[in-house]
Amino acid sequence: MPPPPQRPVPSPAGRANLFSCPPAPPPNRHNPKNRAVPLPPLPPRRRHPENHHEQSFQEQAATPAPRTTHTNPAFCAPHLRTSYRKPVPPAAATGKGEALLTTDPTDAAAGRSVVVGPSGVTFRLPGAPFDFQFSYSEAPRAAPLAIREPPFLPFAPSTMPRPWTGKAPLLTKEEKARRRGVRLHTPLGQEPPRTASPHGIMMEVRGRRQLDLARVSPGDGRSREEVLGEPLTSAEVRELVKPHMSHNRQLNIGRDGLTHNMLEMIHCHWRRQEVCKVRSRGVPTVDMNNLCYHLEEKSRGKVIKRVGGVVFLYRGRNYNPHTRPRYPLMLWKPATPVYPKLIQQAPEGLTVEEAAEMRRRGQILLPILKLGMICCVGLKIQILHHRSGFLRHLN
Repeated sequence: MPPPPQRPVPSPAGRANLFSCPPAPPPNRHNPKNRAVPLPPLPPRRRHPENHHEQSFQEQAATPAPRTTHTNPAFCAPHLRTSYRKPVPPAAATGKGEALLTTDPTDAAAGRSVVVGPSGVTFRLPGAPFDFQFSYSEAPRAAPLAIREPPFLPFAPSTMPRPWTGKAPLLTKEEKARRRGVRLHTPLGQEPPRTASPHGIMMEVRGRRQLDLARVSPGDGRSREEVLGEPLTSAEVRELVKPHMSHNRQLNIGRDGLTHNMLEMIHCHWRRQEVCKVRSRGVPTVDMNNLCYHLEEKSRGKVIKRVGGVVFLYRGRNYNPHTRPRYPLMLWKPATPVYPKLIQQAPEGLTVEEAAEMRRRGQILLPILKLGMICCVGLKIQILHHRSGFLRHLN
């Protein structure tokens, strides 16, 4: 049997101290003699004349550019924190009449004005069948007290032209055919085409097409009954509504209700189909009768079916998309005016101090018997009413 392996004997070199000179102990920091001498300052960096221009350009690129402020007031969107406050005339503030507000005398002469009355702030244009509003169904029932912006129209007003920042619309087939015969000069005896209209701004696309942003076309003059035609039968209503129950090609109405620009969207749906599906969400669902009334009144259509918050709006038998009424679009949302407080601090006939005093005295009184016991409560109520003037009831 072989012997077990022996452990190797350590060599003398392994026992020796590898550090012939051990490190010195750390110096005493509290002794001023052991404090380190501060290093001399670094010399300034010398720049090469060829690289000096490139480095200055990089420094300029690193610094953020100042924000450009637009001087045109059309880009300054009003908000609730604006300091502009202009009280409306007393007749309009009390709801007994209307007040016309204009910033330009030419607009007043042309019939373009901002109207403040019992229905809020409306915009009146010549040739329009009704006064335009931002929201028709969710307008407050109280007259405004003041306005938060100057009285200008959001339909490309001539007093405050908004710069064109959008994309030019596409040309139609007739315009393309007319474009092929481009004249290099204006014939003698003819005036060049105008680039501005009395209603607002006219923009010319590629020198041929003109777009009037303030155009109002009431239609072909037919009444709403003539456009609707004969009433629909139950079978026709089912046939029109059935294909629209499943797809989501619809018009969504939110908290603002039926806005002015939604009228154009309804006619865009009617151009391709006879029924426009309108889905209401949020606040307008509280009063669907009011929403349906404004849908029929402003779009001149007919509500043929209503399921919850979904409304099916029929355009009519004799509807013609080429002769339909056309209204200008609102280019921005008007600022909301100042309305009176919805919750009053004191009931009618009492001041704030009198109401606070009556609340304080009412909290001191002890509650009387429940109103369910009518046998002798009536007499006690009369007695306490003569003593204190008010009561505190528990149901």
